Amino acid sequence: MKRRVVVTGMGVFTALGTDVEEFYNNLLNGVSGISTIERFDTAEMSVKIAGEIKNFDPEKYFERNEAKRLDRFTQYALIAAESAIKDCGMDLNTVDRDRFAVITASGIGGMETWQTNYKVMLEKGPRRVSPLFIPMMISDIAAGRISMKWDLKGPNYSLTSACASSGHAIGTAYRTIQYGDADFAICGGAEAVITDLAIAGFANMKALSTRNDEPQKASRPFDKDRDGFVMGEGSGMLILEEYEHAVKRGAKIYAEMAGIGFSGDAKDIVAPDPEGNGAKRAMLAAVNDAGIKPEDIDHINTHGTATPTGDYAETAGIKLAFGDHAYKIAINSTKSMTGHLLGAAGAIELIGTVKAVQTDTVHPTINLDNQDLPACDLNYTPNKFINRTVKYAISNTFGFGGHNASILVKKFEG
Repeated sequence: MKRRVVVTGMGVFTALGTDVEEFYNNLLNGVSGISTIERFDTAEMSVKIAGEIKNFDPEKYFERNEAKRLDRFTQYALIAAESAIKDCGMDLNTVDRDRFAVITASGIGGMETWQTNYKVMLEKGPRRVSPLFIPMMISDIAAGRISMKWDLKGPNYSLTSACASSGHAIGTAYRTIQYGDADFAICGGAEAVITDLAIAGFANMKALSTRNDEPQKASRPFDKDRDGFVMGEGSGMLILEEYEHAVKRGAKIYAEMAGIGFSGDAKDIVAPDPEGNGAKRAMLAAVNDAGIKPEDIDHINTHGTATPTGDYAETAGIKLAFGDHAYKIAINSTKSMTGHLLGAAGAIELIGTVKAVQTDTVHPTINLDNQDLPACDLNYTPNKFINRTVKYAISNTFGFGGHNASILVKKFEG
């Protein structure tokens, strides 16, 4: 028999907030975390904006020598993980740490470390490349570092599926507990690719918004004037726990994990299936896994990148999956305020979805001033949050390569 799994802790570290309450309040109030990039000189860049975490000083969180041995994405992961562990209120000394999984994700990993060391090699030669270059750069190291810091010895690994990465990590952690291979898991994603090389690469693909003179209005999901996504950075981590254990210890339970759906588009290296078939299959798989009907869904937190093709395809997929009921679902896009955190996007967006289920509020999609009709004709919760009953909700994450992940959560009712 499958075991029940609940969410008992959450932590975020983003440009929009460094704890869950601040993060969600800013989402509800339509605050944008997008600004002009300060980390490097953008004079020759076509894109000069991002969801950059300002004034980040790693020595506020780590000893100096430790900070030097951690890429920025791992620093973000550890900070969010610590917040989630504190939030769950669990005394780790009272649990079997052999049964505590760590399953995290990053779409790219240590981009900053890679750039820095390649520059050193070109300018100073191979002997000057750091011996820590590889273990700092590899995307699995965040999971390894989290497990080492808290002595967590259950299943431990990282997943990479581009922008769907943390959706897959969270879904896999859910299955790991559900089928009895662990009793607890810390799961989510971290990303730190606001570097000149990464921005140049995405910009030259024509994937990024160039609305440099209006940063806070640049991310415009489902709006007719959208011109691409805005890069974000940070981390989101969740604590998943076996239901009986959580109830026994009197844990605060945010929501219950109810179903997951994974699919592949098999269409293009970057563009989604234009008809939305992959998105449809992922969402319906999650609905079927939860044992509910499509018309039970109250809310969908979309992938919602503000790319011309992506928003069309996701809207089409929602219509295919839910038919006429699609028009009754409260839909939104967190990326309108945070930008796109790539491999961490699914984690922070699921946290927003869990809060919607917990509080019966759906945050807005900001900058939706000129809805792109008729193709994008659903209720995307434009510009102002709404209060409504949210019993069942889906969070979507889709990635380059045609990777799709849908996570379904429900209101915890004991």
